[in-house]
Amino acid sequence: MTELRATTNDLPHAGDAPASATPVSAQALANDVAIAATQPATPGYVAVDPSKTNLFDLDRVSLEDFFEQTLGEKRFRAHQVMKWIHHRYVTDFNDMTDLGKALRAKLEQHAQVRVPQVVFDKASADGTHKWLLGMDPKNAIETVFIPDKGRGTLCVSSQVGCALNCQFCSTATQGFNRNLSTAEIIGQVWVAARHLGNVPHQQRKLTNVVMMGMGEPLANFDNVVRAMSIMRDDLGYGLANKRVTLSTAGMVPMIDKLGEVSDVSLAVSLHAANDELRSELVPLNKKYPIAQLMEACVRYALRKRGTSVTFEYTLMKGVNDQPQHARQLLRLLRQFDNAVQMKDAAKVNLIPFNPFPGTRYERPDDAAIRSFQKLLNDAGMIAPVRRTRGDDIDAACGQLKGQVMDRTRRQAEFRKKLESQGLGDAA
Repeated sequence: MTELRATTNDLPHAGDAPASATPVSAQALANDVAIAATQPATPGYVAVDPSKTNLFDLDRVSLEDFFEQTLGEKRFRAHQVMKWIHHRYVTDFNDMTDLGKALRAKLEQHAQVRVPQVVFDKASADGTHKWLLGMDPKNAIETVFIPDKGRGTLCVSSQVGCALNCQFCSTATQGFNRNLSTAEIIGQVWVAARHLGNVPHQQRKLTNVVMMGMGEPLANFDNVVRAMSIMRDDLGYGLANKRVTLSTAGMVPMIDKLGEVSDVSLAVSLHAANDELRSELVPLNKKYPIAQLMEACVRYALRKRGTSVTFEYTLMKGVNDQPQHARQLLRLLRQFDNAVQMKDAAKVNLIPFNPFPGTRYERPDDAAIRSFQKLLNDAGMIAPVRRTRGDDIDAACGQLKGQVMDRTRRQAEFRKKLESQGLGDAA
């Protein structure tokens, strides 16, 4: 997404990217089931019929195969149905009037179009809109839309919770439950696009999608890539490749795999330019240190000649906002430019930290933020400061939280921490 890489300063941040989902033991699963039985169900959730294929799970090729192999129909019928679903927001097969009655009967028997249930939605004073969407009886995630002049950006989640434990991210405090299906990912786009009255290729209100919501997209690789394919398909949401951006905390092997199978913009949650500090902030750095991460980013950029990579840098008071940190960042990204052999191959988004209850980090004052930015700009680097949007509805960078049946101990530990600080209700 060119705007993100070069100029965007209003996007919400990921629930900063988790590492690969940690395998869960049978005992842990049994414990979760027991716990779930005592919890209230997600309001508004309607169970999916497991005997039917949710067409939201299928990209164009998969849907063509479904029509041909399962329904015994011509492949072009899949194109008609995609337009009904993603262009006209129709989910009842009986309302798809250019399909014959026999085909509609087959679809009723074998398929469904099941979208996430809207538990509630909130509008911010600045026009930002946030939805809490029920994914299953016990879990819900958040999706955020940010309008701007000539552009509307949707921040989409890829997991229920986050398997990383990035120290400055509110999403991480909720722990992790599971990956989202393709249907649950693209369903977020459907809910927002329908709410906005978006008409692909005509009345486009949704112009950009960023995989920066709850979770690490590359830890849910296949489902995310398939969902991004639907976003970019002319029969889906018709977004240009550069207008779909995936943000990662640095899963090096999966960055390489992404470069092989997809053509979207890449953003990397960096936040520090030396390994000691980055490992403290982003634990994944212990597995894939900065040198390995930057080499993967170089390979990605070389596969997509003429494009840049965005490096996201959350500024935290007294932690990574000092002049020496700016100089370290400059050296690192100049090395990247040289390796790619392209001026401004590296872009930086500076993100002032958004506080949340229980965090030990603080937002730098405006003078410190501008001083950090000036050091980068004076050296010729494009480094916009991302404007905080939606903070009055907890939709700003790093603030996304849903309802997570945590498979880790992180949520319980964070609640204890809040209680010890007299902030128990804030959890």
